[in-house]
Amino acid sequence: MPTILFAAKSERWSIYEPHLRAALGESGLGHAHLTVEAAPGDVDYIIYAPNSGLTDFTPYTRLKAVLNLWAGVEDVVGNATLKVPLARMVDEGLTEGMVEYVTGHVLRHHLGMDTHIHGQDGRWRDDSTPPLARDRSVAVLGLGVLGTACAQALAALNFPTHGWSRSAKSIPGVTCHHGADGLADALRAAQIVVLLLPNTPATDSTLNAQSLALLPKGAVILNPGRGALIDDDALLAALDRGHIGHATLDTFRIEPLPADHRYWSHPRVTVTPHIASATRPASAARTLVRNIKRCEAGEALHHVVDRDLGY
Repeated sequence: MPTILFAAKSERWSIYEPHLRAALGESGLGHAHLTVEAAPGDVDYIIYAPNSGLTDFTPYTRLKAVLNLWAGVEDVVGNATLKVPLARMVDEGLTEGMVEYVTGHVLRHHLGMDTHIHGQDGRWRDDSTPPLARDRSVAVLGLGVLGTACAQALAALNFPTHGWSRSAKSIPGVTCHHGADGLADALRAAQIVVLLLPNTPATDSTLNAQSLALLPKGAVILNPGRGALIDDDALLAALDRGHIGHATLDTFRIEPLPADHRYWSHPRVTVTPHIASATRPASAARTLVRNIKRCEAGEALHHVVDRDLGY
């Protein structure tokens, strides 16, 4: 009987417990011992939130895998005491939520909807017609599960869609770029840029003064990925001089975003409070249990993190 330790904030237990027990029962693992307290030497799996307070995995001598409750793993991937496989959260609910956020805000900026949302002053504004999607190019930086899904959704809406990743990829309907030269090509082509890269030393400040300068004047930036992907001072400078038309930002280097941060008051910035895509307990529980079942059957885990790459 495997012992599964749920290591997350206490308030998450009451939310996840019924979904996890249901998923275990449906998968034939109803006999598993799911708990928030166990002797470390008895634990086979840890369902893990990096803010749980658990930082030393050394006592967990029987541990087979750590299953991250979040999509991001930057807060645990460098933990030297973690010697077993670490699986990141890749869940259909997470993916669907991200696609909805990204397509919603791309369409918002493409259609110029802010003009009418904020223009309820009695003036009839019928003097601007947006181009069709086929005439507005979009670039998605990061072609993992989330980035690929978003790029495919945008392409399906008829946006000329570019994608960029560290290594070469091929996605039907998407013009794929890779490497340093490919990043420059993708940025030069993009009127709207979506950031969905992982947070690693290699991706820190992907958008900086030099790369922002490659974007066409008036380009829009969406960052539902990670706050560290953007050099904040460089972005604010580009916004101030009008080179960047607008930035819709969902993730930040410090969260919650401090109340006195310039992003809150900047007229060309929309702040959303890290809501682009949340883990849905019901679907996440099924994802976690599927991986546990695979491991118990001697099969390879899905979505194992490459500790060298950081994602």
